[in-house]
Amino acid sequence: MSFQTAQEQLTALRAGEVTSVELTDEAIARIEREDEVINAICVRDFDRARAAAREADRARARGVDRPLLGVPVTVKECYNVAGLPTTWGMPQHRDHVPAEDAVQVSRVRAAGAVVLGKTNVPLGLQDLQSFNDIYGTTTNPWDHDRTAGGSSGGSAAALAAGFGALSLGTDIAGSLRTPAHFCGVYAHKPTLGLAATRGMVPPATPALPVDPDLAVVGPMARTARDLTLLLDVMAGPDPLTFGVAHELTLPPARHERLADFRVLVLDEHPFLPTGSAVRAGVNRVADALADGGARVERHSPLLPDLAEAATLYTQLLFSGSVAHFPVEEHMTRAVELSDQSLDAARLRGMVLSHSDWLELNARRELHRHGWRQLFAELDAVVCPITPTPAFPHDHSPDLLRRRIDIDGAEHPFFDQLVWPGLATMPGLPATAVPAGLSPDGLPVGVQLIGPMFEDRTPLRLAELLEQKIGGFQGPAKITAAGGLEVRGER
Repeated sequence: MSFQTAQEQLTALRAGEVTSVELTDEAIARIEREDEVINAICVRDFDRARAAAREADRARARGVDRPLLGVPVTVKECYNVAGLPTTWGMPQHRDHVPAEDAVQVSRVRAAGAVVLGKTNVPLGLQDLQSFNDIYGTTTNPWDHDRTAGGSSGGSAAALAAGFGALSLGTDIAGSLRTPAHFCGVYAHKPTLGLAATRGMVPPATPALPVDPDLAVVGPMARTARDLTLLLDVMAGPDPLTFGVAHELTLPPARHERLADFRVLVLDEHPFLPTGSAVRAGVNRVADALADGGARVERHSPLLPDLAEAATLYTQLLFSGSVAHFPVEEHMTRAVELSDQSLDAARLRGMVLSHSDWLELNARRELHRHGWRQLFAELDAVVCPITPTPAFPHDHSPDLLRRRIDIDGAEHPFFDQLVWPGLATMPGLPATAVPAGLSPDGLPVGVQLIGPMFEDRTPLRLAELLEQKIGGFQGPAKITAAGGLEVRGER
């Protein structure tokens, strides 16, 4: 039962073939048995989970049915959950315990989900890995010497290990998509503003209905259909603001058949190479699309300039990331840099004036208009999430000096954010889907970028690709002999 999808669990629950208590007890037993090495669940809430499961079974016996009634789920540590610590991995906040649930936690509870606990994150959510001095390091279930990704790495590892059917994550720099890619599961970065974020705030920060720039909350799962199931629970405006007057009606997917889709496939970026394993994954998806009758393009004059997009994204991202951190040490370096590298863009972003930010935002609107024109002719864009599969743990403290190895050549660590930033900067929806394994037996994923507020289009394409090339395969781990030991395969 641990590797059943949420849809399968709901079917079994409705048929009376299993109880929520049984599902919850099995998930808890699996966590207690296997999470010591993986370290995905950093805060356990098993007593309340069992109580919620009992209540779900009583409600079902009374004839009640809800979208997630009785399904065990996990929640990323950065969400406020009443009675549990919210630290963002920061030791000075280890005792911060909010009194109210984040709006998304309230929504999954109202939908009947059973919350097992919270999943691990990096310090301040500021890494592509998930480790901190409070909860330690989350390992990749496929290879414990490698990262599960970040900042939703605990959620992705939990799903890959069978610790619940669904998880709530967040994304500003690929934090949903990169862990899904590294762990072989699914994730969806919604359109900016589609799902309310209140209560997903740094410790000791008031849980107000703000509209964060770039950042979103979103679903993670082991199938594409389950992503849609959870997104339907999460989507919608905050009831304190737009929800007072607005109701959400997402348009249906543009197409129901693979043969009707028009797709642009990208595997090259002007700022860094794409590793051979990821390029192979992109090509597997492209071949499956073509084999299914989709119109596949490799170039389009309508595509916004990738180099300018990466520079804009980098400056917008780092201007927000350092808002609460001292940047004096970077001031002189940023002023002196005259090159157009991403390293320079990161430093400039750290010291942006408000007027500079407004200029960048105006250029972002031009890119958004360019994407609207592209999606008038095409339905989705397929491209990498990062240039490599999961990399070995790297806890060197200066992230700006870290390097990522791409087929034997070193590149600045943060340069790999150009691919997730392609969707994040203009606020577009993007679905992370498994695309096979690398020659080393590691998961490889790609992202499907869709039109703004047409989230159902990349989600439907993800479902069709899952039927065509398969999806979640694990978890597995690399054995000493270099082969794969697969457990829980569906």
